[in-house]
Amino acid sequence: MDNNSKFLLEQVASLHDIPKAGVFNIRENGKLLARNIDSEVIINSKEDKDGIDIIVKKGTKNKSVHIPVIVSMGGIEDLVYNDFYIEDDCDILIVAGCGIHNASDKNSSHNGIHSFHIGKNSKVKYVEKHFAFGNGKASKILNPTTKIVIGENSTFEMETLQLGGVTYSNRKTDAKLKKDAKLLIRENILTEETQVAKTLFKVELAGENSRVEVVSRAVAKDSSMQDFVSKVIGKAKSFGHVECDGILSGNAVISSTPQIYAKNPDAMLVHEAAIGKISLEQQNKLMTLGLTKEQAEDIIIKGFLG
Repeated sequence: MDNNSKFLLEQVASLHDIPKAGVFNIRENGKLLARNIDSEVIINSKEDKDGIDIIVKKGTKNKSVHIPVIVSMGGIEDLVYNDFYIEDDCDILIVAGCGIHNASDKNSSHNGIHSFHIGKNSKVKYVEKHFAFGNGKASKILNPTTKIVIGENSTFEMETLQLGGVTYSNRKTDAKLKKDAKLLIRENILTEETQVAKTLFKVELAGENSRVEVVSRAVAKDSSMQDFVSKVIGKAKSFGHVECDGILSGNAVISSTPQIYAKNPDAMLVHEAAIGKISLEQQNKLMTLGLTKEQAEDIIIKGFLG
């Protein structure tokens, strides 16, 4: 790995190099770079297409799995299909994400199709970070699709972050929740210049006492655009809450579209949205401490995105 690849790996997976221990699968420029498994978490390459099967055995606790993807040159069009099989009574952290370095005139892209099959009484935290850099004129494109089926009394916590530099992204999440299942999603996205980020969340609350909570934080600067669509379907006694907050600066645009379908009288579904500019009061207060306008704005944005 060269220095750019190591930098990308650190940004999207908090790894400084290829680990010497632990469970991981690292992909670079469309090919497997490194892999390690153990007796509780197995990773197999698919035979019919690019991608992997990750099997977390019943009762696995306090484990982490890293599956980052690195694209370090122009002209790469990467597509992978990853299936996660989380058996009953598990507690696991999965760190994914993709980083692109492109200093060429040829576009680079990564498309990841992730499917989660979660058993009963399990807890899964899934962290997906996206980051890109490079002075080339070509685009850096990331299109993640996540399909989730959450078993009875299981929890899936999903944290998605777009950290900057991504020219275009189209993020799709489709989830189905069974009885007493919980889905918690936190999304933080920053766009600048003419970048475009699209998000579609579709959640089916199929089981009794299922619950979803989605919190989206969006910052759009310059002439960038973000489009957020959430669709929550309550088919049983359930609770759904979607919150979308955005900050605009320059000529940027943020769109938030709620779609709520209550198909059961005991389904309680709520959507909140607030979009506005940076608080002048906060900005002026920071500037009295000696910060420039740009420095104050940067601090406010970092605090907002958490």
